[in-house]
Amino acid sequence: MTYSLIAKDTDGSIGLIVASKFFACGAVVPNVSDTVAVASQAFCNPIWGTEGRARMMAGESAEAVIADLAARDEGRAIRQAHMMDADGNFAAYTGVDCVDWAGHLLGEGHSVAGNMLAGPQVIKATSEAYLANADLPFAERLITAMQAGEAAGGDKRGRQAAGLIIHRGEAHPWLDLRADDHADPLGELARLWDVAQERYVHFAKGMPTAKRFSGYPTRDGIDADIAAAEARRKAEGRASRSQAVELE
Repeated sequence: MTYSLIAKDTDGSIGLIVASKFFACGAVVPNVSDTVAVASQAFCNPIWGTEGRARMMAGESAEAVIADLAARDEGRAIRQAHMMDADGNFAAYTGVDCVDWAGHLLGEGHSVAGNMLAGPQVIKATSEAYLANADLPFAERLITAMQAGEAAGGDKRGRQAAGLIIHRGEAHPWLDLRADDHADPLGELARLWDVAQERYVHFAKGMPTAKRFSGYPTRDGIDADIAAAEARRKAEGRASRSQAVELE
C-alpha cells in the first residue's frame, strides 16, 4: 500500500503526508516530532516508526537507524520506510518483496517512497511538484505534490485514505488532518486545509508552546483575525467549504 512524502520547510517545520488504498493510513504510517519524521509503510511495522523517531530524537542518524531496523526485522523483505533525522538528512529502505511498483527517492529537503504504485513516475511526479511549488504554504505544497503523484497513477489499486501532519518546532503537531475512508482523500485534505483558514490557523497562533507554557490565554487578536478572514472570503465571493452544522 501507500506512497508518502516527508519534507522540511524553510522555517524548520516538518511535514509528512501519506495516501493509500488502505483504511486510515494516516493513523498507521506517520511518526513525527519537532525534529524528526518517519514513514513506515508497505507491510507496516509500527516499531520502525516509534523506535526510529525516538532514536533519531536522541541524536542517531537516519542512515544508521534504518540500517539497524532492517537488519533486525525478519520481515524486512516486505517493509518500506523513509525518515529524516534531526540534522535534516534522509534515508530510505524498500524491501525486495514489496509489491511492485515499489521504490523511493531522496531529494533536496524531502523524500518520497511508495509501493503498490502505478510506476516510478508516481514518486518522480510527487518530488518534482514539491520542488516546483515552493511559493505555496507548506501544507498546500505537500497536498499539491501528492496530487501530482496521484495524477501520475498513484496507488494502482485506487484511493481510500490520506493523512497530513505538520510540526512547527513543538512535540505536539501544529496541524493533523486525516481522511480515513473517502472517495477522494487528497481532495478532502485540501478541503480541510481550506476550512482551517476560517478559524483554526488563527486559533493556533495562540496555542501554548514549550517556551510559552500558557500561550496566549486570552482571545485578544484571535477573534479579529477570524472576522477579517471571513470578511475577506465573502468579499472574494467564496462560500465556506465547512460542513459544520450551526444550531438554531
